[in-house]
Amino acid sequence: MTQDTGDRAPAATATGISVVMPILNEERHLAHAVEAVLSQPAPGPVEVILAVGPSSDRTHEVAEQLAADDARVRLVDNPSGRTPDALNAALAAAAYDVVVRVDGHGILSADYLATAVRVLDETGAANVGGIMDAVGTTSFERAVATAMKSRLGVGGARFKLGGEAGEAETVYLGVFRREWLRRVGGYDSRFSRAQDWEMNYRIRQAGGLVWFTPELRVEYRPRGSFRALARQYRDYGRWRRVVARQHPGSINLRYLAPPAALAGVALGAVGGVLWSPLWLLPAGYVAAVTVGGVAVARADGLAVMARMPAVLATMHMTWGWGFLTSTIRLQDEPTGLGEAQTTPSNGAVA
Repeated sequence: MTQDTGDRAPAATATGISVVMPILNEERHLAHAVEAVLSQPAPGPVEVILAVGPSSDRTHEVAEQLAADDARVRLVDNPSGRTPDALNAALAAAAYDVVVRVDGHGILSADYLATAVRVLDETGAANVGGIMDAVGTTSFERAVATAMKSRLGVGGARFKLGGEAGEAETVYLGVFRREWLRRVGGYDSRFSRAQDWEMNYRIRQAGGLVWFTPELRVEYRPRGSFRALARQYRDYGRWRRVVARQHPGSINLRYLAPPAALAGVALGAVGGVLWSPLWLLPAGYVAAVTVGGVAVARADGLAVMARMPAVLATMHMTWGWGFLTSTIRLQDEPTGLGEAQTTPSNGAVA
Protein backbone atom coordinates (compact mmCIF):
# COMPACT_ATOMS: atom_id res chain seq x y z
CA MET A 1 0.00 0.00 0.00
CA THR A 2 1.19 3.50 -0.78
CA GLN A 3 2.19 5.08 2.50
CA ASP A 4 2.81 8.68 3.51
CA THR A 5 4.67 8.94 6.79
CA GLY A 6 3.85 12.59 7.23
CA ASP A 7 7.09 14.01 5.72
CA ARG A 8 5.04 16.23 3.44
CA ALA A 9 3.48 18.10 6.36
CA PRO A 10 5.23 21.48 6.75
CA ALA A 11 7.06 22.39 9.93
CA ALA A 12 4.77 25.39 10.41
CA THR A 13 1.08 24.61 10.03
CA ALA A 14 -0.38 26.17 6.87
CA THR A 15 -3.83 27.66 6.45
CA GLY A 16 -6.25 25.10 5.05
CA ILE A 17 -8.31 22.05 5.93
CA SER A 18 -7.01 18.56 6.71
CA VAL A 19 -9.71 15.90 6.62
CA VAL A 20 -8.64 12.83 8.60
CA MET A 21 -10.45 9.52 8.09
CA PRO A 22 -9.89 6.28 10.06
CA ILE A 23 -10.56 3.51 7.55
CA LEU A 24 -11.21 -0.18 8.13
CA ASN A 25 -13.40 -2.46 5.97
CA GLU A 26 -15.04 0.45 4.13
CA GLU A 27 -14.95 -0.88 0.56
CA ARG A 28 -18.65 -0.16 -0.02
CA HIS A 29 -18.75 3.42 1.26
CA LEU A 30 -15.24 4.90 1.08
CA ALA A 31 -15.32 6.34 -2.44
CA HIS A 32 -18.66 8.04 -1.80
CA ALA A 33 -17.45 9.48 1.51
CA VAL A 34 -14.27 10.90 -0.04
CA GLU A 35 -16.19 12.31 -3.00
CA ALA A 36 -18.54 14.11 -0.59
CA VAL A 37 -15.46 15.85 0.89
CA LEU A 38 -13.60 16.72 -2.29
CA SER A 39 -16.65 18.06 -4.12
CA GLN A 40 -17.29 20.73 -1.47
CA PRO A 41 -16.44 24.41 -1.73
CA ALA A 42 -13.92 25.32 0.93
CA PRO A 43 -12.21 28.53 2.13
CA GLY A 44 -8.72 27.27 1.34
CA PRO A 45 -6.83 24.16 0.24
CA VAL A 46 -8.12 20.76 1.32
CA GLU A 47 -6.33 17.46 1.85
CA VAL A 48 -7.81 14.08 2.76
CA ILE A 49 -5.67 11.72 4.81
CA LEU A 50 -6.86 8.12 4.89
CA ALA A 51 -5.44 6.11 7.81
CA VAL A 52 -6.02 2.60 6.50
CA GLY A 53 -6.10 -0.43 8.77
CA PRO A 54 -5.66 -4.12 7.88
CA SER A 55 -9.03 -4.60 6.19
CA SER A 56 -10.51 -7.92 5.13
CA ASP A 57 -12.18 -6.49 2.01
CA ARG A 58 -10.89 -4.35 -0.89
CA THR A 59 -10.56 -1.17 1.15
CA HIS A 60 -6.81 -0.93 0.47
CA GLU A 61 -7.31 -1.08 -3.27
CA VAL A 62 -10.10 1.49 -3.19
CA ALA A 63 -7.98 3.84 -1.07
CA GLU A 64 -4.97 3.49 -3.36
CA GLN A 65 -7.10 4.26 -6.40
CA LEU A 66 -8.54 7.36 -4.74
CA ALA A 67 -5.00 8.59 -3.99
CA ALA A 68 -3.88 7.85 -7.56
CA ASP A 69 -6.83 9.75 -9.00
CA ASP A 70 -6.52 12.90 -6.85
CA ALA A 71 -3.32 14.38 -5.41
CA ARG A 72 -5.31 15.81 -2.49
CA VAL A 73 -5.77 12.28 -1.10
CA ARG A 74 -2.91 10.79 0.91
CA LEU A 75 -2.58 7.48 2.72
CA VAL A 76 -0.99 6.49 6.02
CA ASP A 77 -0.82 3.00 7.48
CA ASN A 78 -2.61 2.04 10.68
CA PRO A 79 -1.22 -1.42 11.49
CA SER A 80 -3.28 -1.87 14.66
CA GLY A 81 -6.59 -1.16 12.92
CA ARG A 82 -7.77 0.78 15.99
CA THR A 83 -9.65 4.05 15.55
CA PRO A 84 -7.61 6.26 17.95
CA ASP A 85 -4.35 5.04 16.42
CA ALA A 86 -5.69 5.81 12.95
CA LEU A 87 -6.73 9.31 13.99
CA ASN A 88 -3.40 10.11 15.64
CA ALA A 89 -1.44 8.78 12.64
CA ALA A 90 -3.51 10.95 10.30
CA LEU A 91 -3.15 13.99 12.57
CA ALA A 92 0.62 13.56 12.64
CA ALA A 93 0.65 13.72 8.82
CA ALA A 94 -1.81 16.61 8.52
CA ALA A 95 -0.58 19.85 6.97
CA TYR A 96 -3.25 22.41 7.82
CA ASP A 97 -4.57 24.42 10.74
CA VAL A 98 -8.17 23.12 10.65
CA VAL A 99 -8.70 19.39 11.15
CA VAL A 100 -11.97 17.69 10.19
CA ARG A 101 -12.74 14.17 11.34
CA VAL A 102 -14.83 12.10 8.93
CA ASP A 103 -15.57 8.37 9.10
CA GLY A 104 -15.31 6.11 6.07
CA HIS A 105 -19.08 5.66 5.86
CA GLY A 106 -20.04 9.24 6.74
CA ILE A 107 -21.42 11.61 4.10
CA LEU A 108 -20.96 15.32 4.78
CA SER A 109 -23.77 17.76 4.13
CA ALA A 110 -23.32 20.40 1.43
CA ASP A 111 -21.03 23.29 2.51
CA TYR A 112 -20.01 21.34 5.64
CA LEU A 113 -16.36 22.45 5.43
CA ALA A 114 -17.08 26.13 4.73
CA THR A 115 -19.76 26.28 7.42
CA ALA A 116 -17.54 24.61 10.00
CA VAL A 117 -14.68 27.05 9.41
CA ARG A 118 -17.10 29.98 9.64
CA VAL A 119 -18.52 28.72 12.95
CA LEU A 120 -15.01 28.15 14.33
CA ASP A 121 -14.19 31.77 13.53
CA GLU A 122 -17.47 33.16 14.87
CA THR A 123 -17.40 31.28 18.17
CA GLY A 124 -13.69 30.94 18.87
CA ALA A 125 -14.37 27.27 19.62
CA ALA A 126 -11.73 24.57 19.83
CA ASN A 127 -14.10 22.05 18.24
CA VAL A 128 -17.41 22.38 16.43
CA GLY A 129 -19.75 19.66 15.24
CA GLY A 130 -23.30 19.02 14.20
CA ILE A 131 -25.94 16.37 13.76
CA MET A 132 -25.31 12.66 13.35
CA ASP A 133 -28.06 12.09 10.78
CA ALA A 134 -28.84 8.37 10.95
CA VAL A 135 -30.35 7.17 7.66
CA GLY A 136 -31.38 3.56 7.12
CA THR A 137 -32.33 1.63 3.98
CA THR A 138 -33.79 -1.60 5.40
CA SER A 139 -36.72 -1.63 7.83
CA PHE A 140 -34.36 -2.58 10.66
CA GLU A 141 -31.87 0.20 9.86
CA ARG A 142 -34.72 2.70 9.61
CA ALA A 143 -35.98 1.61 13.04
CA VAL A 144 -32.50 2.10 14.52
CA ALA A 145 -32.24 5.49 12.81
CA THR A 146 -35.58 6.59 14.27
CA ALA A 147 -34.56 5.36 17.73
CA MET A 148 -31.27 7.24 17.50
CA LYS A 149 -33.14 10.46 16.74
CA SER A 150 -35.56 10.12 19.66
CA ARG A 151 -35.23 11.10 23.31
CA LEU A 152 -36.53 7.66 24.23
CA GLY A 153 -33.60 6.12 22.41
CA VAL A 154 -30.67 8.38 23.27
CA GLY A 155 -31.81 10.80 25.96
CA GLY A 156 -30.98 14.44 25.29
CA ALA A 157 -27.94 14.19 22.99
CA ARG A 158 -28.19 17.23 20.72
CA PHE A 159 -25.81 15.77 18.13
CA LYS A 160 -28.39 13.04 17.52
CA LEU A 161 -31.61 14.94 18.17
CA GLY A 162 -30.74 18.39 16.87
CA GLY A 163 -31.51 21.60 18.72
CA GLU A 164 -30.25 25.13 19.10
CA ALA A 165 -26.61 26.02 18.58
CA GLY A 166 -24.55 26.35 21.74
CA GLU A 167 -21.90 24.98 24.04
CA ALA A 168 -21.89 21.17 24.30
CA GLU A 169 -20.20 18.38 26.23
CA THR A 170 -19.29 16.62 22.99
CA VAL A 171 -20.17 16.68 19.31
CA TYR A 172 -20.25 14.12 16.53
CA LEU A 173 -16.85 13.66 14.79
CA GLY A 174 -15.71 17.29 15.10
CA VAL A 175 -13.91 20.11 13.29
CA PHE A 176 -10.91 21.26 15.33
CA ARG A 177 -8.41 24.02 15.56
CA ARG A 178 -5.22 22.03 15.25
CA GLU A 179 -3.54 24.06 17.98
CA TRP A 180 -6.08 22.58 20.43
CA LEU A 181 -5.31 19.03 19.31
CA ARG A 182 -1.64 19.72 19.97
CA ARG A 183 -2.42 21.28 23.33
CA VAL A 184 -4.30 18.24 24.66
CA GLY A 185 -2.06 15.68 22.94
CA GLY A 186 -4.56 14.28 20.45
CA TYR A 187 -6.68 11.20 21.02
CA ASP A 188 -5.84 8.91 23.95
CA SER A 189 -4.95 5.71 22.13
CA ARG A 190 -6.06 3.55 25.06
CA PHE A 191 -9.72 4.33 24.31
CA SER A 192 -10.90 1.86 21.68
CA ARG A 193 -14.33 3.52 21.96
CA ALA A 194 -15.50 6.89 23.33
CA GLN A 195 -12.18 8.47 22.36
CA ASP A 196 -13.98 11.52 20.96
CA TRP A 197 -16.00 12.09 24.16
CA GLU A 198 -12.87 11.63 26.27
CA MET A 199 -10.82 14.11 24.23
CA ASN A 200 -13.62 16.67 24.24
CA TYR A 201 -13.68 16.38 28.01
CA ARG A 202 -9.95 17.19 28.13
CA ILE A 203 -10.45 20.11 25.76
CA ARG A 204 -13.16 21.54 28.00
CA GLN A 205 -11.07 20.99 31.13
CA ALA A 206 -8.24 22.91 29.46
CA GLY A 207 -10.55 25.87 28.84
CA GLY A 208 -11.54 25.13 25.26
CA LEU A 209 -15.06 25.55 23.90
CA VAL A 210 -16.88 22.63 22.27
CA TRP A 211 -19.72 23.98 20.14
CA PHE A 212 -22.76 22.30 18.58
CA THR A 213 -24.48 23.74 15.52
CA PRO A 214 -27.40 22.19 13.61
CA GLU A 215 -25.99 23.74 10.43
CA LEU A 216 -23.59 20.79 10.20
CA ARG A 217 -24.92 17.37 9.34
CA VAL A 218 -23.25 14.01 8.61
CA GLU A 219 -25.25 11.12 7.18
CA TYR A 220 -24.65 7.97 9.21
CA ARG A 221 -25.56 4.38 8.33
CA PRO A 222 -26.93 2.47 11.38
CA ARG A 223 -26.08 -1.13 12.21
CA GLY A 224 -28.01 -3.66 10.16
CA SER A 225 -28.86 -6.42 12.67
CA PHE A 226 -29.78 -6.91 16.31
CA ARG A 227 -26.45 -8.64 16.93
CA ALA A 228 -24.41 -5.76 15.48
CA LEU A 229 -26.54 -3.18 17.31
CA ALA A 230 -26.17 -5.03 20.62
CA ARG A 231 -22.39 -5.24 20.24
CA GLN A 232 -22.17 -1.54 19.38
CA TYR A 233 -24.19 -0.37 22.37
CA ARG A 234 -22.54 -2.81 24.76
CA ASP A 235 -19.18 -1.32 23.75
CA TYR A 236 -20.56 2.21 24.15
CA GLY A 237 -21.56 1.37 27.72
CA ARG A 238 -18.27 -0.34 28.53
CA TRP A 239 -16.13 2.54 27.36
CA ARG A 240 -18.34 5.26 28.80
CA ARG A 241 -17.70 3.60 32.18
CA VAL A 242 -13.96 3.82 31.47
CA VAL A 243 -14.29 7.55 30.77
CA ALA A 244 -16.14 7.95 34.07
CA ARG A 245 -13.37 6.12 35.93
CA GLN A 246 -10.63 8.10 34.20
CA HIS A 247 -12.36 11.45 34.66
CA PRO A 248 -14.43 11.48 37.85
CA GLY A 249 -17.31 13.91 37.64
CA SER A 250 -17.74 13.51 33.88
CA ILE A 251 -20.84 11.31 34.21
CA ASN A 252 -24.39 12.68 34.23
CA LEU A 253 -27.90 11.30 34.67
CA ARG A 254 -28.42 10.64 30.96
CA TYR A 255 -25.61 8.09 30.99
CA LEU A 256 -26.95 6.44 34.15
CA ALA A 257 -30.43 5.87 32.71
CA PRO A 258 -29.65 2.62 30.77
CA PRO A 259 -27.91 0.85 33.69
CA ALA A 260 -30.71 1.98 36.00
CA ALA A 261 -33.30 0.59 33.58
CA LEU A 262 -31.45 -2.71 33.31
CA ALA A 263 -31.12 -3.00 37.10
CA GLY A 264 -34.82 -2.28 37.55
CA VAL A 265 -35.88 -4.85 34.97
CA ALA A 266 -33.55 -7.48 36.44
CA LEU A 267 -34.68 -6.76 40.00
CA GLY A 268 -38.32 -7.05 39.01
CA ALA A 269 -37.84 -10.20 36.96
CA VAL A 270 -36.02 -12.02 39.77
CA GLY A 271 -37.63 -10.42 42.80
CA GLY A 272 -41.12 -10.83 41.38
CA VAL A 273 -40.87 -14.53 42.12
CA LEU A 274 -40.76 -13.67 45.83
CA TRP A 275 -42.92 -10.53 45.83
CA SER A 276 -45.26 -10.21 42.89
CA PRO A 277 -45.58 -6.37 42.85
CA LEU A 278 -41.98 -6.24 41.62
CA TRP A 279 -43.23 -7.61 38.29
CA LEU A 280 -44.46 -4.08 37.67
CA LEU A 281 -40.87 -2.98 37.01
CA PRO A 282 -40.22 -5.12 33.88
CA ALA A 283 -43.87 -4.81 32.84
CA GLY A 284 -43.68 -1.04 33.07
CA TYR A 285 -40.48 -0.97 31.02
CA VAL A 286 -41.97 -3.19 28.32
CA ALA A 287 -45.05 -0.97 28.21
CA ALA A 288 -42.90 2.16 27.97
CA VAL A 289 -40.75 0.97 25.04
CA THR A 290 -43.79 -0.47 23.29
CA VAL A 291 -46.06 2.56 23.57
CA GLY A 292 -43.19 5.02 23.23
CA GLY A 293 -41.62 3.11 20.36
CA VAL A 294 -44.83 3.01 18.39
CA ALA A 295 -45.34 6.72 19.03
CA VAL A 296 -41.90 7.81 17.79
CA ALA A 297 -42.16 5.53 14.72
CA ARG A 298 -45.75 6.32 13.79
CA ALA A 299 -44.69 8.21 10.65
CA ASP A 300 -42.34 5.46 9.46
CA GLY A 301 -44.78 2.68 8.62
CA LEU A 302 -45.79 -0.63 10.16
CA ALA A 303 -42.52 -2.45 9.44
CA VAL A 304 -40.51 0.11 11.41
CA MET A 305 -43.12 0.40 14.18
CA ALA A 306 -43.09 -3.37 14.67
CA ARG A 307 -39.31 -3.40 15.18
CA MET A 308 -39.06 -0.30 17.35
CA PRO A 309 -39.75 -1.78 20.84
CA ALA A 310 -37.11 -4.46 20.40
CA VAL A 311 -34.61 -1.96 18.94
CA LEU A 312 -35.09 0.40 21.88
CA ALA A 313 -34.77 -2.42 24.41
CA THR A 314 -31.59 -3.66 22.70
CA MET A 315 -30.01 -0.21 22.84
CA HIS A 316 -30.96 0.38 26.50
CA MET A 317 -30.21 -3.06 27.91
CA THR A 318 -26.88 -3.68 26.13
CA TRP A 319 -25.61 -0.17 26.93
CA GLY A 320 -26.58 -0.72 30.54
CA TRP A 321 -25.00 -4.18 30.61
CA GLY A 322 -21.77 -2.85 29.15
CA PHE A 323 -21.65 -0.04 31.70
CA LEU A 324 -22.41 -2.24 34.71
CA THR A 325 -20.06 -5.09 33.75
CA SER A 326 -17.14 -3.08 32.39
CA THR A 327 -13.90 -4.33 33.90
CA ILE A 328 -11.57 -2.42 31.58
CA ARG A 329 -8.71 -0.73 33.38
CA LEU A 330 -6.26 1.64 31.69
CA GLN A 331 -2.77 0.57 32.73
CA ASP A 332 -0.43 2.07 30.15
CA GLU A 333 0.57 5.70 29.86
CA PRO A 334 -1.53 7.38 27.18
CA THR A 335 -0.06 7.88 23.73
CA GLY A 336 -1.12 10.70 21.48
CA LEU A 337 -0.03 12.52 18.35
CA GLY A 338 2.81 10.79 16.58
CA GLU A 339 2.76 7.88 19.03
CA ALA A 340 0.12 5.59 17.54
CA GLN A 341 0.45 2.00 18.64
CA THR A 342 1.34 -0.67 16.08
CA THR A 343 -0.30 -3.50 17.99
CA PRO A 344 -3.50 -3.70 20.05
CA SER A 345 -3.17 -1.85 23.33
CA ASN A 346 -2.17 -3.60 26.53
CA GLY A 347 -3.72 -0.71 28.39
CA ALA A 348 -7.25 -2.02 28.15
CA VAL A 349 -7.51 -5.11 30.30
CA ALA A 350 -10.87 -6.89 30.41
